[in-house]
Amino acid sequence: MRAYLDFEKPVAELEAKIAELRALTDGQSGAAITDEVVRLEGKAQQALRDVYAALTPWQKTQVARHPERPHCVHYIAQLITDFTPLAGDRYFGEDSAIIGGFGRFRGQPVCVIGQEKGHDTETRLKHNFGMARPEGYRKAVRLMELADRFGLPVISLVDTAGAYPGIGAEERGQAEAIARSTDACLALGVPNVALILGEGGSGGAIAIATANRVLMLEHAIYSVISPEAAASILWRDSTRAQEAASTMRITAQDLLRLKVIDMIISEPVGGAHRAPDAAIQAAGDAIAHSLSDLAGMSPEQLREGRADKFLAIGRKL
Repeated sequence: MRAYLDFEKPVAELEAKIAELRALTDGQSGAAITDEVVRLEGKAQQALRDVYAALTPWQKTQVARHPERPHCVHYIAQLITDFTPLAGDRYFGEDSAIIGGFGRFRGQPVCVIGQEKGHDTETRLKHNFGMARPEGYRKAVRLMELADRFGLPVISLVDTAGAYPGIGAEERGQAEAIARSTDACLALGVPNVALILGEGGSGGAIAIATANRVLMLEHAIYSVISPEAAASILWRDSTRAQEAASTMRITAQDLLRLKVIDMIISEPVGGAHRAPDAAIQAAGDAIAHSLSDLAGMSPEQLREGRADKFLAIGRKL
């Protein structure tokens, strides 16, 4: 059964009515009922288009967090062949919040690093809701260094509310691990492309998203802090998250205008969760286009271009 968001209520009512009418036919060809189903389907599709054409930043936040939205593992399964995951940071242990390894993207050998939230209770606990610990970022550094050594492009799939803020993570050097991962991104002599799948939260995201090209799905969000945390800091009231989201410039459209990202990838009507295969295919096309643009550039050009890109953010031209 499809999970509907609060603002999707008009669509949910229409689709519930369609399901009732289909059940009434029970495999029989009732012309009147069939005509009504077709009419309601058109009405539901239009309602969906109208709703998603005018989403507020808070509504986009809800879409970005939708439980049925495709995650990192789905993108890897469809876009990467011969994927071989690597585990561990060679310092402390394995962190399943970050999945990384090597495979082929449309025939080209690549390194893939992604944050996985999980889709049910078991996998969410296994992947710690996509919130990486220091060993996750140190694993990312290990993978990037291997990719650089063998001349393989790096693809980062970002989907996290932020790095894990637990005491153990802080004791093991969370801030230092994030900083070193960010530095490893900047030091790469190979092309790297980052894709914001859902949430791109805080340093937990930028640690693997400091890339030559930063792509973002249409209804994803990317911010220095979550709306709830921002509301707690600014007004000491997390219930004002909707207000915070509206002022933080966290949507893909705002961030493209501010030149924080390089491209917006259109999602199917109703969000990526309604047509995951189409969303993943569109993302794959955008990644391929970006890698093609970067092909042939020298390591020095890649490093300089990446550094200039991030130093220019926030500066007036």
